[in-house]
Amino acid sequence: MKYHIKNIGLSKKGKLRIEWADENMPVLQLIRKRFLKERPLSGVRIACCLHVTTETAGLVRTLKAGGADCVVCASNPLSTQDDVAASLVKDYKIPVYAIKGEDDKTYYKHINAALDHRPNITMDDGADLVSTIHQKRRGLVDYILAGTEETTTGVIRLKSLENKGLLMFPVIAVNDALTKHMFDNRYGTGQSTIDGIIRATNELIAGTNFVVAGYGWCGKGAASRAKGLGANVIVTEVDPLRAIEAVMDGFRVMPMKDAAKTGDVFVTVTGDCNVLRAEHFKAMKDGAIICNSGHFNAEIDIQALERMSTKKRKMREFVEEYTLKGGRRINLLGEGRLVNLAAAEGHPAQVMDMSFANQALSSEFVTKNSKRLQNKVYSVPRDIDEKIAALKLEAMKVKIDVLTKEQREYLSSWELGT
Repeated sequence: MKYHIKNIGLSKKGKLRIEWADENMPVLQLIRKRFLKERPLSGVRIACCLHVTTETAGLVRTLKAGGADCVVCASNPLSTQDDVAASLVKDYKIPVYAIKGEDDKTYYKHINAALDHRPNITMDDGADLVSTIHQKRRGLVDYILAGTEETTTGVIRLKSLENKGLLMFPVIAVNDALTKHMFDNRYGTGQSTIDGIIRATNELIAGTNFVVAGYGWCGKGAASRAKGLGANVIVTEVDPLRAIEAVMDGFRVMPMKDAAKTGDVFVTVTGDCNVLRAEHFKAMKDGAIICNSGHFNAEIDIQALERMSTKKRKMREFVEEYTLKGGRRINLLGEGRLVNLAAAEGHPAQVMDMSFANQALSSEFVTKNSKRLQNKVYSVPRDIDEKIAALKLEAMKVKIDVLTKEQREYLSSWELGT
């Protein structure tokens, strides 16, 4: 078995952490049990370009239980947990190409190694597999049934391909499932982003002016958790509807040029580029902390920060201090990459349980239905979404009401009114 990881000797620690996470992923456990019995993915080759974490290990083990032949590569150079990669290789016999801190050349070498597997299903977190296929590996399309996509950023890229008539195979937008983005993005990103900032800096959040750029589901989570820790939260937005929502949720809303003057901590979660740039760096306080929790390290204009700086030094493992002309300092966390994975462990297993349940069941869905799918970006079928929610409630020992016959008839009628 071919693989490229940091150190196979880390496997013992990784296996224990994988087992710990698995205890908090009951929905995925149930799917794995059924997959092991029914083998719905038998003979299907899957290339998984995901953050190599304990939770991802649970997903890949579930796919393998269903009969899939899987290979794993990282979806971000700083998100790999090396002990997990080691355990997947040694204990579960799954090829992994991922090393935390790998350079861009190695990153794309690993992506191509995963694509050498000639996948029938691509499983992306950011659409780098799909993008590489469309740009450089078009010959693989003949093998591909469909793909799945985990992130908002990836879905944006895929819909751009679709809108331009360039998408070469169908993709399921797992990110758009209600049991994914409403919980993973809000509660997962919210908590893990704050966790990453605290681990990287050991700074007190209470009393800070905490700027959140973007008020989508991820931004809502980060703002809510920062507020809960006592921060004075400021939101910046370009969407008037989201801006109104942020105001009514009790946050100050202003342009970034104004927020830059008062912020102590800045988090970008927009999915766009250069959200923090030279004009903002010029206005920031001495000692400002900047970080990104969007998928790509494009949201902070690091090149501009480099050009403006007279000195740069590494203060802590994930903190780089840039000194600007005049002596002001700006602290960049995690090289501008996802701070929740670069400096912490990513989302808690409890929310990834639902996200990866969507991945597993979407893989089963495309295996059975690929022939009737067009080259489009599809939503996760509603029945899959509802089934995952029901299983999660059952695992949490939460019961809900059931409609009576009278209520069902009322909801399907038009005759009754005031």
